[in-house]
Amino acid sequence: MADVFDKCGAFTAARQIMAAGIYPYFHRMESGQDPEVIIEGRPMIMVGSNNYLGLTSHPRVKKAARDAVEKYGSGCVGSRFLNGTLALHEELERRLAAYMGKEATLIFTTGMLANMGILSSLVERGEYLLIDRLDHASIVDGARLSLGRMLRFNHNDMDNLGSILSRLGEGPGKLIAVDGVYSMEGDVAPLPEIMSLARTHGARVMVDEAHGLGVLGENGRGAAEYFGLLNEVDLVMGTFSKSLASIGGFLAGPEEVIHFLRHHSRALIFTASLSPADCASVLAALEVMQAEPWRRKSLRENAVRIREGLLELGLTVGGSADPVTPIIPVTVGDMLLTFQVWRKLYDMGIFTTPVVPPAVPPGSCVIRVSCMATHTEDHCRKIIEAFAQAEEEVLGKGETLSLQIGYQA
Repeated sequence: MADVFDKCGAFTAARQIMAAGIYPYFHRMESGQDPEVIIEGRPMIMVGSNNYLGLTSHPRVKKAARDAVEKYGSGCVGSRFLNGTLALHEELERRLAAYMGKEATLIFTTGMLANMGILSSLVERGEYLLIDRLDHASIVDGARLSLGRMLRFNHNDMDNLGSILSRLGEGPGKLIAVDGVYSMEGDVAPLPEIMSLARTHGARVMVDEAHGLGVLGENGRGAAEYFGLLNEVDLVMGTFSKSLASIGGFLAGPEEVIHFLRHHSRALIFTASLSPADCASVLAALEVMQAEPWRRKSLRENAVRIREGLLELGLTVGGSADPVTPIIPVTVGDMLLTFQVWRKLYDMGIFTTPVVPPAVPPGSCVIRVSCMATHTEDHCRKIIEAFAQAEEEVLGKGETLSLQIGYQA
């Protein structure tokens, strides 16, 4: 008789990687998310965090969290729909709507829930959701939960998107959902072309600015602002767990859309609301982000410095140089070799993020470098030097462990 647990015992790939000493996941951090961290007792330079502006340890952000706990307690034991709406939530929604230049905003408990709750509710039977093949998993899962039909176009391929839109015709409702900045690739969606196609074919557009918020645009509003299209994009989704130094997500857009989602999104209605500390942290981080534009400038400078240094080593470096983003993927290819490179960097005190399938296509594994505004020139130099040594001692040999596994992270 089959047992639903059978697959669990048969899953041995991760244990093999652990035994080989190259397991890169669930390493214990014993300090804040700063440029220098303590991981399992060891000081390390952190280049695996999405703390792009370095605000998680900002005194104003931490004080706001403490004050909120003192006033409201540790959590909201209910959903926004029932007993979980605080004055803090309403203030944050007003502030975000004003900041993004949209009529209204709705906040969710996590960014994952935001995309799942938005897309599953907004795209109904008989309608279409068009997504980039490299969109974040939360967009993919939101599309899968919707009753509409999901259609995927090749990454940043406007000919492919245009062809799909042409086949659909003008009849059905259509929503195009893309990342403003792609989380693993570090490149940017071609929003001018996407908006042109959308208007031609009667489609709406949602941009996920999780990795663009606080990073791109004159005021840090993301890729849509960078391209001068913030007023044209129909919906802007964002997260609080990157530049805004907390956790949560939001959607900014027309009031009628927000009103609809407030009463239809299961991910909102059936989830406890954002905690007071998280909400207050976002409000404070938003203030600091606007008051200290030097952080965006420093972030760009560090990204350019590290990217150019890695390119000079002859490494295959992805991401975007114009506009520059803080996400710099270094292509390794083979999964086990990627884990070996990660381990070498780790041993040299550099904490990076290995990215393997399904987050990237098979054979396209990368080491993801994430820059922070608060990295110093010395940090950047040490990061580049560590990659030089890893290139010489691991990549240069081109040897990988002979583990016979079929591991998918």
